[in-house]
Amino acid sequence: MSTPMDQDAVIKQLSAVPLFSGLNKKLLHTLAATATDRTYSPGEVIVRQDEKAVRFYLVTEGKVEVERGGKVVASLGPGQYFGEMALLDEEPRTASVKAASKARCVVLYSWEFWSSVGKDPEAMRSLLRETVRRLRSSTPAPED
Repeated sequence: MSTPMDQDAVIKQLSAVPLFSGLNKKLLHTLAATATDRTYSPGEVIVRQDEKAVRFYLVTEGKVEVERGGKVVASLGPGQYFGEMALLDEEPRTASVKAASKARCVVLYSWEFWSSVGKDPEAMRSLLRETVRRLRSSTPAPED
């Protein structure tokens, strides 16, 4: 179910996401304007592992559980997010996510994301920097 959103609150929440933290206010405002607010019931599946991924989710209320192969691997709450890779590559989901309690999420679709961000070279550089930073932090250093 979709509900109205406070645009200023969404902009503030999006700017706290590392992938978006380098974006200018105008782009954040545009992203917030295209975002939707969804509410999920306890136990409701939000995304399924292996399905095509085209949405990013920012948890604003409640808790969600991330599952791989039926096993819970993470629990996320307000301010945390999932699906950021979906914005960049639209590859199949690597995990399922379901609502552990009543939960609300701000949802961004990849095509709306790219129609806003893809036109701005500085935004593209910011996205690349953050993506490379994450790759560096997750890749072990070579041994001498």
